[in-house]
Amino acid sequence: MFDSLSDRLEAVFKKLKGRGFLKEEDVDAALKEVRLALLEADVNFKVVKHFVSSIKEKAIGGAVLESLTPGQQVVKIVKAELQDLLGGEAGRIQLAPNPPTVIMLIGLQGSGKTTTAAKLALNFKGEGRRPMLVAADLQRPAAIEQLKTLGTQIDIPVHWSLDTKDPVAVCKEALDKSRLEGRDILILDTAGRLHIDEELMGQLKAVKDALNPKEILFVADSMTGQDAVNSASEFNGQIGIDGVILTKMDGDSRGGAALSIRHVTGKPIKFMGTGEKIDMLEVFHPDRVANRILGMGDVLSLIEKAEKTYEEGEALDMQQKLAGDSFTFEDLRDQLRKIKGMGSLESLLSMIPGVGKQLKGVKVDEKGLGRVEAVIDSMTPRERRNVNLLNGSRRKRIAGGSGTTTADVNKVIKQYKEMKKMLKMFKKGRMPQMPFM
Repeated sequence: MFDSLSDRLEAVFKKLKGRGFLKEEDVDAALKEVRLALLEADVNFKVVKHFVSSIKEKAIGGAVLESLTPGQQVVKIVKAELQDLLGGEAGRIQLAPNPPTVIMLIGLQGSGKTTTAAKLALNFKGEGRRPMLVAADLQRPAAIEQLKTLGTQIDIPVHWSLDTKDPVAVCKEALDKSRLEGRDILILDTAGRLHIDEELMGQLKAVKDALNPKEILFVADSMTGQDAVNSASEFNGQIGIDGVILTKMDGDSRGGAALSIRHVTGKPIKFMGTGEKIDMLEVFHPDRVANRILGMGDVLSLIEKAEKTYEEGEALDMQQKLAGDSFTFEDLRDQLRKIKGMGSLESLLSMIPGVGKQLKGVKVDEKGLGRVEAVIDSMTPRERRNVNLLNGSRRKRIAGGSGTTTADVNKVIKQYKEMKKMLKMFKKGRMPQMPFM
């Protein structure tokens, strides 16, 4: 996420932090490079002008130039300005006083609107709410089928109809049905087009007037940069939006849309899609995103991912196993599955301050975890609980059953033993070397 922009900015600030003192011309030179970096990242030129001007105004004061650490002071100012540019604070969904809360998703075709509708519904379900999805894109039967499939996958009802071409009628039926079933969130997946046209806008206005949604969220593909910003402005002007959901943020190395859309539209970014999996939708926290852009990691988001993955009872059970030195291959396999459920290893490591940069260019072997899991699955229950049973013939059998080699099996066993040693060192308060890194 934002790799290209992050690298450029890091190079600029590295020069500043390497100086014992700064002159105004040093700040000007650095800001010129920042301006170029932002423009190359496809940030709106008006946004760039405002951003750089605001930083310069704060950075050339005596408190900064005469500071003992002027370079760090400039970075601090840039971080605050980035956070402000991204929206300041996280934008929350406004809930209706009388359920259901109607949320209308709008946007161009191909932005990931249907998948985002399901992700948003799953997010609400995780908060203990009872959402319902509405397939209101009647021009594309494939969109209806996609939403039905996603709804089944996450066990959330989807209202749809092939008998009518009127999205207003379908949405009204869904609203009545949601009240009867006690649903408190109603998410409308509306029609999109490859481009903005009069027919689309007329249809969206009709749905808006009929259902009076509490939230209208524009879904934008972050990788389209200024095209996403321009579309958001057009939809906001004609329909009116309450916020933005940026999709495909995991593949956006530049960040032009994220850094422009809030300033141009005046509407907050409320969520961001961070991967293709159905559970990869995160609340957009401007302070955390600013940290990522500046290479400072995002520990809070990493902790939240872990909290969602690990239930309190499981964590306590694992703690007891570690304390009692009873960590088995089955426990290792379960932990690897938990880690895989949190997202890609590369994205998780990038959230740890300093680690992402140190591993720049290093290929993270995602398939390696799958091989370890396959090896453990090929063991018998007794073998998983007692590593001492794994003689040569057993290792050969496990390799054949897991589609790996005996060398792979030996490596897994060695890593397991090293991890056991590591856990003992943790108990004694010493910092070990991680065997799976």
